[in-house]
Amino acid sequence: MPADLAVIGLGHLGLPLAQAAVAAGISTLGYKTGPEGGSLTPAELRRMLSGGFRPATNPAELGRVRTAVICAPTPRGADGTLDLGQVEAAARTLAARLRPHTTVILESPVHPGTTENFLRPLLETGSGLRAGRDFHLAYSPSRVDPGNRDFTPAVTPKVIGGLTPACTESAAAFYGRLTDKVVRARGPREAETVQVLETNFRHVNIALVNEMAVLCHDLGVDLWDVIRCAETKPFGFQAFRPGPGVGGHGTAQDLGGPSGRPLRMVELAQQVNDHMPQYVIQRAAALLNEHGKSARAARVLLLGVTYKADIADQQGAPAHEIAGRLMELGASVSYHDPQVPAWNVLGRPVPRADSLYEAAADADLTILLQQHRTYDLQGLSVKAQLLLDTRGATPTGAAHRL
Repeated sequence: MPADLAVIGLGHLGLPLAQAAVAAGISTLGYKTGPEGGSLTPAELRRMLSGGFRPATNPAELGRVRTAVICAPTPRGADGTLDLGQVEAAARTLAARLRPHTTVILESPVHPGTTENFLRPLLETGSGLRAGRDFHLAYSPSRVDPGNRDFTPAVTPKVIGGLTPACTESAAAFYGRLTDKVVRARGPREAETVQVLETNFRHVNIALVNEMAVLCHDLGVDLWDVIRCAETKPFGFQAFRPGPGVGGHGTAQDLGGPSGRPLRMVELAQQVNDHMPQYVIQRAAALLNEHGKSARAARVLLLGVTYKADIADQQGAPAHEIAGRLMELGASVSYHDPQVPAWNVLGRPVPRADSLYEAAADADLTILLQQHRTYDLQGLSVKAQLLLDTRGATPTGAAHRL
């Protein structure tokens, strides 16, 4: 059965797009490109299936859609560059079935120029068709904020940059069915660079406030009160908050090497953010020492091991590095997370606390890494022997804050 849309890649980018399309009444195929981290609850899957979603296992079905959106993951490789392997595989699979007049859109995070210089040749060679003449080709940066119910796809503007004006309009017609506002970029390179700017904006500002956290601790200044006051400024300021590290799928992008001029500020921001798990360890060890205890053999409870509150995704979560460093120091580490039923670090399972309050009372140190809404932080601050809050979520004076 033909479908209007094929979403190629059902990870953290593709699944939200497929959900939004089905909610908008668009019959949608979902095609996996490999092991992907996206997940649906049974209820969400039932809603999608009843709304017209169909998982596809036969690549031939990709040749029967009007629009194909590639949402394959682009993880950072060992050399720090984006790995386009799954994008390439998706493009080759689609190209062999590509039909004239299809609109192909790339949403995967990529460096500027990828749509034209990497994706376009793959599609043209594999299909014998020409982009901009026989089929439409465009790039649109994904704007997914997992767990955020305020900014759904329907109310989040969508940026589109097509290879030609006709390509842009064809992609705009598709996204116009999903969102209230479509923003046209000059071309795919501009749209790709929007994604780079938006991602780096987050990382650079988190790095700034992370550095401020270290400085303010040394000066004896309450950074959380500083941020509370600063965010009352109605112009020229946007509040970011420090934390134990930066997780998530959107990694900072330095455009150095063959891609272009390196972004020195982004490189420095990455260094600052990468240091935060070690800084948490330093603070934890200092707190234990102040209370006559050593990190070696200390009982340490970690609260919240996902990268973001109230979701199960652990991609890039600093909890993994923090737990590993504590274990290497000889600490006895346990964890609690309502989203994570089992957790492994350094190749071995980490004990999961069943009774949160009892575990906090028993631990020499409890470290809040993620403030899931189910946590009663006031109650935890009373029960815990020693509480280090890396999110500034506890009431003032109830815990030691980052």
